[in-house]
Amino acid sequence: MAPVDDGVSPAPIDRSVLELIQSRLANTRLVESADLVADGNLSLRIVLSGEYYPSEVAARVEIRWYRNDDVNVLYREQRQEETWICRWDRHPNPHNSRDHFHPPPAASQADAQDEQWPDDHRDVCQLTLDYIEDRIETLWEQRH
Repeated sequence: MAPVDDGVSPAPIDRSVLELIQSRLANTRLVESADLVADGNLSLRIVLSGEYYPSEVAARVEIRWYRNDDVNVLYREQRQEETWICRWDRHPNPHNSRDHFHPPPAASQADAQDEQWPDDHRDVCQLTLDYIEDRIETLWEQRH
């Protein structure tokens, strides 16, 4: 979900793209559930399987894809008293280029970095999944 202080796309949500992403990811081992939710704007909420994470970490991804190919992908890890988030965005805004990344741990607007994202939703999903896979490896390495 895009924070209140961040720009949003002027286009409507592309439900068909969210449904394609949902069908692609719903039956993978990494995904516990993938549901379309309408908290404000429609988004795809993906709860990641706890089997891949250390026991104290719960993680999820929320995706909004717009008809003009703007995108908002939020990755969130939750521990007892800590939230770790990052965000991949493509939308008009006053703080960065249209394509930008809000790095962890807070995904703050002040730390946003200009980036270049692929146009196709499958490529954006793969980029995000690769990042999550690297993050999971880092979490396990930090336990040793």
